[in-house]
Amino acid sequence: MDAPESDQYCEDAQGFEYPCGRVAATALDEFLAASRPARCQFVSWDQYGRYVGDCARADGASVQAWVVENGHALDWPRYSKGAYAKHQAAAQQARRGIWVGTFQAPWEWRAAQRGNLEQPAGFSLLSESSCNIKGNISANGERIYHVPGQKYYSRTRVSEGKGERWFCSEEEARRAGWRKARQ
Repeated sequence: MDAPESDQYCEDAQGFEYPCGRVAATALDEFLAASRPARCQFVSWDQYGRYVGDCARADGASVQAWVVENGHALDWPRYSKGAYAKHQAAAQQARRGIWVGTFQAPWEWRAAQRGNLEQPAGFSLLSESSCNIKGNISANGERIYHVPGQKYYSRTRVSEGKGERWFCSEEEARRAGWRKARQ
């Protein structure tokens, strides 16, 4: 299974963004806390050298099945060979978790971030940096900033080579002459 990244945003049923990666992580923490310790059995390594395993709580509940069935992750057929497809179908049908709105598959989101997102020095996609306001220049040259939670935040890319930049506060963005996005 593959869950949204900690800084990944999804859209809810009304089209508003929310931090689905953090929501998924919190749900997993609560699920694991109900019956510790969890035990994992090694399955393989992924293409990045990360451990791929099959995990269960102390009470025997499958971690992967629960996370996928509750809409906090997707069945990743590349590794699971479809083992959690029925759990994913149940989550999708019940509109649980990320299935309540729209989202990008975590593996596609990561690929897009690696290929399209230029980051300022010291900024990490996995960090809890507070400098997460995106300064974007529109096609007509207008300087617009986007804050997390806005409708198009996750789709907005920062290209420093074009004069775009990151801000640590809305006040900083406004002082620099940028206006807030309308949506």
